[in-house]
Amino acid sequence: MNREKDDLYAAPLDGKWVKSSRSGGNGAACVRVMKIEGGVALDDSKSPGRPALRYTDEEMRAFILAAKDGEFDFLLGS
Repeated sequence: MNREKDDLYAAPLDGKWVKSSRSGGNGAACVRVMKIEGGVALDDSKSPGRPALRYTDEEMRAFILAAKDGEFDFLLGS
C-alpha cells in the first residue's frame, strides 16, 4: 500500500456510520459509510467482523460521479 492508504487504514473509525435510506428495512442491504480523516470508510453491517474498506476522497468522488452518470447500471441486472 502507499502512504496515503496506510494513513486511511490507520484512521480510527470513531465517527457515525450512515446507512442509505434505500437500504432494505429487513437489513438485507446495509452498506454503511463513515467520513474519516482523508477519506471514507465503507462496511457491511451484517458482517461486523470484517474490516471496513477505506477510500480516499478522490476515489469516492470518482466513484460517486460515475454512479450518478449511470456507468454501473449494468451491474443491477434487469
